[in-house]
Amino acid sequence: MPNRDYHQERREYDFTELSRDQLSSDPFIQFSSWMDEAVANKIIDPTAMSVSTVDSNGQPHSRVVLLKESDEQGFVFYTHYDSDKGQQIEANAKASLLFFWPQMDRQVRIEGSLEKIAAEQSENYFHSRPRDSQLAAASSTQSSVVPGRKTLEQNYAIQEALYEHVDVKRPDHWGGYRLIPNRFEFWQGRPNRLHDRFIFTKCSVSNNQDWSIDRLAP
Repeated sequence: MPNRDYHQERREYDFTELSRDQLSSDPFIQFSSWMDEAVANKIIDPTAMSVSTVDSNGQPHSRVVLLKESDEQGFVFYTHYDSDKGQQIEANAKASLLFFWPQMDRQVRIEGSLEKIAAEQSENYFHSRPRDSQLAAASSTQSSVVPGRKTLEQNYAIQEALYEHVDVKRPDHWGGYRLIPNRFEFWQGRPNRLHDRFIFTKCSVSNNQDWSIDRLAP
């Protein structure tokens, strides 16, 4: 491939600062505050996040999905349980999330373990989705090799005909995961690459505090 040199692709980060006294002691509240700002600033796809898992050979895999729910229990997204990511999660539930909002020079990294949410919750969300999205989920064998796009369209048409006059059934292999965090990092880009970074680490049950907070070197 032709050589491409990106050494001069750079910019300054000067949106704002992040100091210790600006942080909530609760990382879930801090995350919600930043997410609210991202939405208010009309960031494109503010809920888009990279989900990273590891396969049986130790190879990391990342892909972008959309956050659908967050609270003090964790962070929920939906996918196919028999996809590559689903199989990797089945073998190793440890995972990480990454949000990046370049217009605000911000990243949030979240690490923890994934668990399936209740089937009833997946059912409720599935039936709240647009019908076309339901049919796409029912027709897709996510991550499997297909001969071409025509196969995808044919499979979709089969499901469309099958459910022409009835509600689309949620596939058993489609549902939600919740990431239960044990570590957060809030990153605010700053001029001269002296970025502000703070980590929240889950404390042991013997500690009176839920989370410890430390500043990291950029």
